[in-house]
Amino acid sequence: MDNQIVIKTLNKLLQGQYMGVHSYEEFVNNLDDSSPLRNRFITIQKDLKHHADLLSERIQELDGKPATSEGIIGKMELFISQIFDQPHDEKDILKHAIKGENLYGIKMTEKLVQDKLDEKSLNLVHNILDKQREHVDYLKSELN
Repeated sequence: MDNQIVIKTLNKLLQGQYMGVHSYEEFVNNLDDSSPLRNRFITIQKDLKHHADLLSERIQELDGKPATSEGIIGKMELFISQIFDQPHDEKDILKHAIKGENLYGIKMTEKLVQDKLDEKSLNLVHNILDKQREHVDYLKSELN
């Protein structure tokens, strides 16, 4: 497996983690301080930060330079969603979080990593995906 392909793929995943961190920051800011979801969303955000750290470490192990933000495209997507797709209540926030975790967090990751990672990197990504699936299960349980 070509290390440069692995590093490039891991960096794309890392940028996605940063997008998730910033999305959850927005969700937390839009939740009332008394909302029981607030602390759980902060915990999910901490998980995403931890995942970003793990991906950064793996990239460095491969002698690559980890991304430090969500990148230009990620920043633009976040900006546009803040303007046009702002959730207004807890139910909307939960729906946005589920969509983000499912579509961007899980499905795009599965597609992105296909045949592009070495075994150690793939194991790391599978562990991250397992945690993101737990997030989705929790969010769905709160929605119902």
